[in-house]
Amino acid sequence: MTTVTPWGLAWQAWALGMEAGWVIAMRSMKIAAGGPQAMLETQRMVAEKTASALTLQSMAVSGALGRSGPAVASRAMKHYSGKVRANRRRLSKG
Repeated sequence: MTTVTPWGLAWQAWALGMEAGWVIAMRSMKIAAGGPQAMLETQRMVAEKTASALTLQSMAVSGALGRSGPAVASRAMKHYSGKVRANRRRLSKG
């Protein structure tokens, strides 16, 4: 098992925040454009956030996130990072 350092957590949080900022900007532009694509993106966003939060809760209850605060924080950020990265790639394509 790897040790989670405060600097490692800080880096993870910074990287997640930067990538999430890009996703928010791209989604905002898509939604602001209106039309059917905006509605689909909004529905997708809500469904993804709900599913991701429920999955994370399940992981927390089952102990899959770890036992220490830093481990839980790191694994939770890793969980969200994968979702954010997938959205950034998808939205960057057009």
